[in-house]
Amino acid sequence: MPKPLGVLASASCGALVLLATAAAAQQPIRGYPSDALPERARLEAALRASPDTARLRQYLSFMSAEPHHAGSARSLAVAQYALARFREWGLDARIDTLQALMPTPVTRRVEMVAPTRYVLQLREPAIPQDSDSRDAGQLPTFNAYSPDGDVTGDLVYVNYGIPADYAELARLGVDVRGKIVIARYGGSWRGIKPKVAAEHGAIGCLIYSDPRDDGYWTDDVYPNGPMRPEQGVQRGSVMDMPTYPGDPLTPGWGNRPGARMLPRESVTTIERIPVLPISYGDALPLLRALSGPMAPLDSWKGALAVPYHLGPGPARVHLALRFDWQVRPLYDVIVTIPGSTDGDQWVMHGNHHDAWVNGAHDPLSGAIALMETARAFAELQRGGWHPRRTIVLALWDGEEWGLLGSTEWAEANADALRTHAVAYFNSDTNGKGALGASGSHTLETFFREIARDSHDPVNGHDEIAESIDRGLERARTEADSSRIRRLPWRIGALGSGSDYTVFIDHLGIASADMRHGGAQEAGVYHSIYDSYQFYTRFYDDGFKYAAAQSGAMATALLRLADAPVLPFSFTDAAATQRRYVREIDSLARRTLRDTLDLTAVTGAVEVLAAAGARYDSALVAATARGSAWLDAHRAQLTAINRDVYLSERDLTDDHGLPRRPWYRHTIYAPGFYTGYGVKTMPGIREAVEQKDAAEAREQSAVVATAILRMAARADAAARDLMALR
Repeated sequence: MPKPLGVLASASCGALVLLATAAAAQQPIRGYPSDALPERARLEAALRASPDTARLRQYLSFMSAEPHHAGSARSLAVAQYALARFREWGLDARIDTLQALMPTPVTRRVEMVAPTRYVLQLREPAIPQDSDSRDAGQLPTFNAYSPDGDVTGDLVYVNYGIPADYAELARLGVDVRGKIVIARYGGSWRGIKPKVAAEHGAIGCLIYSDPRDDGYWTDDVYPNGPMRPEQGVQRGSVMDMPTYPGDPLTPGWGNRPGARMLPRESVTTIERIPVLPISYGDALPLLRALSGPMAPLDSWKGALAVPYHLGPGPARVHLALRFDWQVRPLYDVIVTIPGSTDGDQWVMHGNHHDAWVNGAHDPLSGAIALMETARAFAELQRGGWHPRRTIVLALWDGEEWGLLGSTEWAEANADALRTHAVAYFNSDTNGKGALGASGSHTLETFFREIARDSHDPVNGHDEIAESIDRGLERARTEADSSRIRRLPWRIGALGSGSDYTVFIDHLGIASADMRHGGAQEAGVYHSIYDSYQFYTRFYDDGFKYAAAQSGAMATALLRLADAPVLPFSFTDAAATQRRYVREIDSLARRTLRDTLDLTAVTGAVEVLAAAGARYDSALVAATARGSAWLDAHRAQLTAINRDVYLSERDLTDDHGLPRRPWYRHTIYAPGFYTGYGVKTMPGIREAVEQKDAAEAREQSAVVATAILRMAARADAAARDLMALR
């Protein structure tokens, strides 16, 4: 058994900690005085040394052994397994049970009825080399929140099925009204495809995985290689999450047993037309039977041996779907590590535990890393450490269906979270590749320092250098290479697609998603082939990246939980917002006849930049006074830090975005037609894209006001810090 962190008895572990301590102590950490760095380095080195690859392997072996979709008995078993480990380590842990509408398929039938007859298989075959592919209890291939339907119509190929594709079809005179469309996965989130198809009058939608996107065009297919085999299918939700995620029946409030629920017929996030995912093996006869115009561009052509005609017909398809529309339980596992001095300020980290099938990569590669992070903190507690702020860890249920467990829990606890949550850190999948992050740009410097002090587990490079190296390998032009060297390790903006959504977009809590990956092409996403064997063969054979993920996230949680002065950077936020304004201004000049006046937004960003500079100066001055001085002013710093983290709330607007009030953040949101993909300053940007000048002007005022609120709070924090004597 591994030695407890509080003891650190082995010579090899002790040597590792000493080396890491010496290296880390040379680097400043934002929000900490220099005299605190040696102890910081000791604690962080202990956390990074703690993850045990044997334990990680054990967790994954058990949790991925059987299918465990949300609402199933096996999902509860996985939650109980994690709960037992947390309690075994002495942590305060519980299962919080919520519920949501989760329809499962009863009838799935697709057949081509003309010009010849073909009945689609709609089944992923077991692979002899992977025993998990034969497991009982697999959910069939389907798209969650498709409506029931029984329709027959001529088939039309619509490429990726995004708005630009329908504009091209209209140019060619191809009409989808009364037709069934077939779209390929990619180009946007899957839920956009039936949404846009219905808007154009289609009566049904099929989504297939073309081998150009994640099949044999890239590499050998599983089991010979990592790509999607001929009958592999991507399951997934098509809930209209850009309107709101979470339980469709309880928008804006948590669904605990006994909660008020909307009638299903009034729900707006269930798709309007039946939709089903299929394999490229099943798609091939359908596409081969199409005639009509040829695909207009090479980008419309996949890798199948067909000419990619558009139709309509003569392929004619019958699609029949029926679902069991039940409200089913969700099992969120919540761990609380109480804070010693500022316990009413919460630093949070979550990863989901539910999967469409076995889910070794998605999501268990991230869930097992969270479990080792929890154990590392338990070991530190036994050694006498306690965090300054409370740390909350969560394993969410129901993420795959539409961020159900996290959204329902956060909505049920919204008032407490708005008051107490400092930040929410998310992870999901994890595997070989560099460490990357997206999130609130007030946290950009914070996460850059985490990357600076984290190391690739194979070659030992710090994660910034590793990211640069991997970026240069993919760069196609000298301009790309120059940009990568000039702007190393920037964090991206958050749209949607994982459990951070409710925290940042609805509640205005500073958030980030951080994980390793990007070095392995794979085609088993949301299929029965996302198994323990696949993961250990292709993603992380020695569980080195799972251990690195655990150490990096533990370091981030530790730093934010213990920081005497919260290390938010308003100058980073302003610099990023300045770039967004330039992008929107350029777009408006191309799109709107009358130039959009963004002076108010630009002015607000500059006010924030000036306030951020004052906060930076005050933070540096305060931390320069040393640990004893900061401890003597702990009560005042508690109030100042509250102002700092509440600043993200200032970027929200109570009215929400136009036509989707659940989304309240004025700087980040998923696009209405991009699904997961982010739209920055979304109220302005999407109005410009829709050529609605009046709405763009109205939203510019909303955004400017929100940024000025953040600037005022940053100024207050700076002033109060400087006033301390």
